[in-house]
Amino acid sequence: MATSRFKQPYFGLRGGWLTFWITVACSTDMSLFGYDQGVFSGVVISDDYLAVHNLAGKTNLSSIITSIYAIGCTLGAIVAFTVGERMGRRKTILVGTTIMAIGAILQASSFSVPHMMVGRIVSGIGNGVNTATAPVWQTETSSMKWRGKLVVLEMAMNIFGYMTVNWINYGLSFAGGAIAWRLPLALQMVFILVLYATVPWLPESPRWLIAHGRLEDAVQILADIDDRAVDDPYIVAERKEIVYSVQYEIENAVRWRDLLRGRTHKGTKTIRRLVLGAASQGLQQFGGINVMSYYMPTLLITSVGLTNSMARLITACAAIAYLFASIAAAPLVERFGRRIMMVVSTTIQFFCFLLMTVLLYFNEKAGYAHASAVAKASVPFFFIYLMGFGLGMLGIPWLYPTEINSLPMRTKGAAVATAMDWLTNFIVVEITPVGITNLGWRFYIIFTVLNAAFLPILYLFFPETSDRTLEDLDAFYREDPPLIVVGHHDSTCRRRPARFAAMQDRDIHEAEGTLRDGDIHEVGGTMRRNSAKLSDEKENLSA
Repeated sequence: MATSRFKQPYFGLRGGWLTFWITVACSTDMSLFGYDQGVFSGVVISDDYLAVHNLAGKTNLSSIITSIYAIGCTLGAIVAFTVGERMGRRKTILVGTTIMAIGAILQASSFSVPHMMVGRIVSGIGNGVNTATAPVWQTETSSMKWRGKLVVLEMAMNIFGYMTVNWINYGLSFAGGAIAWRLPLALQMVFILVLYATVPWLPESPRWLIAHGRLEDAVQILADIDDRAVDDPYIVAERKEIVYSVQYEIENAVRWRDLLRGRTHKGTKTIRRLVLGAASQGLQQFGGINVMSYYMPTLLITSVGLTNSMARLITACAAIAYLFASIAAAPLVERFGRRIMMVVSTTIQFFCFLLMTVLLYFNEKAGYAHASAVAKASVPFFFIYLMGFGLGMLGIPWLYPTEINSLPMRTKGAAVATAMDWLTNFIVVEITPVGITNLGWRFYIIFTVLNAAFLPILYLFFPETSDRTLEDLDAFYREDPPLIVVGHHDSTCRRRPARFAAMQDRDIHEAEGTLRDGDIHEVGGTMRRNSAKLSDEKENLSA
């Protein structure tokens, strides 16, 4: 293998340090995502912002300006799956970051409603591109044991961004004037500069490289990430698994027109996997998280009756509890698995919305003497809801689509899931101000019922993905597992099924003592020949 092109790449970093910096880049991207989720909760209640844009009392128009960001994110997710697979993970993130920089400048300099709406849409497009790509990049450059922890850690950093902007909003509310809303919007550039400083020099996804016929580059990156030699038996076995999965998916490739018509190869379960990944995001959004993320100060003012300043302070404090819960989720998601943590998280969400509904009902009951005290008793359940969401439904729906979809479908699958996330996000963010104004306490019933309905869906249909390699999951679906996973051991066990571990051990033993330098070139040639066929399939992305 030619080594000159890999001489001291990544500033000489290998192994854990290389994974650390990939995680820094992906976490910064997700921190910016969280920052953007929270920034407008302070903007929409800023007197200067309302005066400059003539929005006082215009609830419908204000909700459109807030929610249109999600439409931009949906468009960005579409961009990610139409061009992202051709560009690679790193270049796609850099494109998304540049678009976000333009959007941040437009928002911070806004003096009119159309100006702000264009800025919101542009920022959304960039964020949609990045949120569809960064979890895939992290997943494809992580080991099996660390994959879940790192992606969930990314989402903890999402909450770090959300927490940070809520404290910024609270602090600047005392300053008043334009700085109270323009500066928080401008501070998006801090995250953007960090992305520009890290992403360009980090490695591309080795799985993406193999899928595009660049096996030599991919094997070197696999070795660098694991801090092993390219001829180490573990690297050889990992290369063999990825090559087999890619070749199998090339032979069973599915075009977009085939997906829409339901015509897929029986051996890959492409549509089922695509639906599961997208459904995880839909369940996340319709669980009510962005009722809280975008409008918590508004809810505390309108539904509970708190002052503007107290609502901002409580929102900032709740964000701290939210952050701690999301950090705690990192080890729990591997110890208890994806299924259990999603079910536990959704159960907590259900009970919180149920209790908020009951307490806020008494708050609005005519003539009730203790209405104010009962309303304030609902505040702890805002905290508990965010903590429960942070334990499971925060990170897993971003991780799950990158695991459940096959390699050639991973970018498409993550992008479709992200598009689902933002479409449902738009619906929730659009209806919340109007719903709170017109329905009052009855608005909370909607999310009580939805969370209750999601519990059997998660339990019956979502297979476990923890403690499996991405290639294990491809092998699992080639065996035609049942649609209802309850009672099927390999679908629900939290630990890696023994037969998958045995297959990997066999591959490693076969590689030990038998590897020849020419093996990599031989397989590389096979992959380059098959890559031509894969490229033909890529041409059908927009078909």
